[in-house]
Amino acid sequence: MNELIAPYGGELVDLFADDARIAELKEAALSMPSWDVTPRQQADLDLLMNGAYSPLRGFMGWEDYGRVLREMRLADGTLWPLPITLDVSEAFGDKLAPGQSLALRDLEGVLLAVLHIDDVWRPDHAAEALALYGSSDPQHPGVAQFLATTQPVYVGGRVEGVEAVMHHSFTDLRFSPAELRAQFAKRGWVQVAAYHSAAPLHAAQRELSVRAVRELGVNLLLHPVVEEEDDYYYRARCYRALLDHYPQQTTQLSLLSIPSRGGGVREMLWHAVVRRNFGCSHMLWEAGAARGYGIEDKGLQEVLSRYGAELGVQLIAREPLVYVEDSAGFEPLAQVGAGARTQSIDEAELQRRLREGLEIPAWFSYPEIIAELRIRYPARSKQGLTLFFTGLSGAGKSTIAKAVLAKLLELGGRPVTLLDGDVVRKNLSSELGFSREHRNLNIRRIGYVASEITKNGGIAICAPIAPYAEMRREVRQMISQYGGFIEVHVATSLEVCEGRDRKGLYAKARAGIIKEFTGISDPYEAPENPELKIDTHGLTIDEAAQRVFLYLEQQGYIV
Repeated sequence: MNELIAPYGGELVDLFADDARIAELKEAALSMPSWDVTPRQQADLDLLMNGAYSPLRGFMGWEDYGRVLREMRLADGTLWPLPITLDVSEAFGDKLAPGQSLALRDLEGVLLAVLHIDDVWRPDHAAEALALYGSSDPQHPGVAQFLATTQPVYVGGRVEGVEAVMHHSFTDLRFSPAELRAQFAKRGWVQVAAYHSAAPLHAAQRELSVRAVRELGVNLLLHPVVEEEDDYYYRARCYRALLDHYPQQTTQLSLLSIPSRGGGVREMLWHAVVRRNFGCSHMLWEAGAARGYGIEDKGLQEVLSRYGAELGVQLIAREPLVYVEDSAGFEPLAQVGAGARTQSIDEAELQRRLREGLEIPAWFSYPEIIAELRIRYPARSKQGLTLFFTGLSGAGKSTIAKAVLAKLLELGGRPVTLLDGDVVRKNLSSELGFSREHRNLNIRRIGYVASEITKNGGIAICAPIAPYAEMRREVRQMISQYGGFIEVHVATSLEVCEGRDRKGLYAKARAGIIKEFTGISDPYEAPENPELKIDTHGLTIDEAAQRVFLYLEQQGYIV
């Protein structure tokens, strides 16, 4: 472990142990408690070990954590906007104490680092959320994500790196802070502006960044944020294609694998500190487009006036450009003359055009980038889809699902898979009972399989009871990031379902033979806003299936 002195951005803290020490750590780790890091924790660990989080020497302890929340400073007074902590489960945290060492492993069990524990504590998550997001309301998107993904015990201490995190994709576009600084020095780049983005860039952003760096007299580092939990591959291909449209001698591309905190101005400042460690003198972004870090952000100017001098990086937010038809070029809207015809396409409009297979104008982007986006966001008639039938036992879910399956197979064009509730129970969830926990686990498994089918362009037809609204929402979120999700509530009444009772299950439930039976001794939470609602009482199966088919046609999923 040593400090690398470089001409760009000050000191870099390298947390990797030398070869002899690594051998000692591997031997000692065999008898240490071991924690398999999550993808977010692995990304943080990677950035700690390679110096991107300099001057941190490990996951924050109690004193650093507390002062960062209160004042955006480490215990020694150094500016640092966000807590970098290792969170673990309560059961695991109860076994840890200061003075112990903890082996940090990836999900395959590879030893990445050893954490020498200084502090173990239970933070007040509501207070942390309030400091980071300005709210502790669980309905706030950032707070909800934080609460859902953060475990109750924090462990802080010094880290000794054993093995670098392996990245198997786009290895030619990944550089550590020391590697980028060395490249800048080799190329004679004294000042460098990092262009921060979390979305594909197009012609307007290319023009904005080129103008900015020319005005500033600096070189340009395209430094987009990628999170490997996301489907970032298409974005990386888009960035690589865009690079060909920049001046080659003054532009560099490097992917930044860093987990999002959703922390507003704090996160923007944090990114600036990280870019300083990568050797940059400026951080540039399009106002309103980089995770909300617009120049209109509340408190941003106050923060800059307070911390700008010690930040070491100049922050530059440029107003978006619009396309001016008369000059066939881009200009800030405020500089466009009266009566000039302008055009712009925001992210929502771009998504709509992609989903509906509409034209993307040539002025907006480059052909190779549009081609990548059309692969990632195909028209509805070509994208993956999940039909999720839910309803009481005997409502007709499986029968309708089978009829829809037959119609889709007859139509052809995409692979179709039926995930019937009873069949999945026998083959995928045979060890599960019917407690709320086991029911949710069964639905989560169905949702995961359906998400993989949808992600790969197929159609998944799911027909479980799925009685709980919260789990159905989770499945919707799991799947809809990859394609269509259509919830079909087969709303046949309990009386009709019990009257049918083809399997004799209701009779057994009434007699107390079957416990925890949905609709009798266990609740069914009916969907409030399903895409389709079908009551099979008085309908033939073909009529019910045709309603589903007509909806798919109306929404553009079949042609």
